Amino acid sequence: MKCKICGYESEEISASIGVCVNCLRRGRTEIALNTHREWRKKLGLPMEVPRGGVKCKLCVNECEVIDKGYCGVIVNDNGKLVPKIGVTYYYDPHPTNCVAEPVCPERTNIGHYNLAVFFHGCNLDCLFCQNIEHKTIKGWEIGIEELVRAVLNPKVTCICYFGGDPAPFSPYAIRVAQEILKKKKIRICWETNGLENPRIMRRIARLSEESGGIVKIDWKAYSPEVYEALTGINGKKAVERIKENIRVVIEEGAMLVVSTLVVPHYIDEREVNGITKFLASISDEIPYVLLAFHPHHLMSDIPTTSWEQMNRLVEVARKNGLKNVFVGSYWLLRVKA
Repeated sequence: MKCKICGYESEEISASIGVCVNCLRRGRTEIALNTHREWRKKLGLPMEVPRGGVKCKLCVNECEVIDKGYCGVIVNDNGKLVPKIGVTYYYDPHPTNCVAEPVCPERTNIGHYNLAVFFHGCNLDCLFCQNIEHKTIKGWEIGIEELVRAVLNPKVTCICYFGGDPAPFSPYAIRVAQEILKKKKIRICWETNGLENPRIMRRIARLSEESGGIVKIDWKAYSPEVYEALTGINGKKAVERIKENIRVVIEEGAMLVVSTLVVPHYIDEREVNGITKFLASISDEIPYVLLAFHPHHLMSDIPTTSWEQMNRLVEVARKNGLKNVFVGSYWLLRVKA
């Protein structure tokens, strides 16, 4: 496809974004943002972060909720904000398909399980979402007691919150974790976009540090314009919040793993250079996982990540001083023609 601004042509330019990465960085995000709006309108979700209602402080969006928040989880019930909890859970045998698998203490615990808790809702609207069913399938309103009972299975050694994203459900997830730790010593892990209110992230990090769990932050892009085009929200605020929350996790002593999905063309050396320079400035020991992209959702019109692109980005991360760089879902990588 040709970039609609500069004419650059590549099979890796998605129609959902309409332009190349360089034009995005010059602020040409309007096609991508219109794609977000049209998709969200079909689902009955706010087309943009709402303003003019009751303010929610769970995440960086800080929606002013009139009907429902950008996540679709937080709703205005006669002037009071309440969550619509939607959860699915299942037993996932070790080693699980976990972002942190290269460094997870449970990866060799064969015969035991992770309790995977999938939240149906997210404060982002990623055009490439690999778990897009969270937008269309509601899940169940599961009581805290049920999840606690599920964890008491002697074969369960850890619990991982993911989705969607735990951020809109964080008060519920924190209460579940607190109740679990009263009854059983188990690792509490979180797979999140890192956009939580820093006070909430501090509680999350403390629970993981106390239990030996991991906080996994998926950093979508470094350039605010690229982040905004891919996710639909204010990229400048998002990138600054991620940086702040990474510092919070490190301050609390919890194990941190940072990942980036290598979207062809759009997540290039410049994006990974910015992310990994920041991580190395905090600690060169932070594990960083580059994940291979699979065409899905509104970016199903571009190929998987190439070996060439992945190798370049691994080299960038290592040159910036990170000691623990890993490639995830490597079986998806293609040989670029």
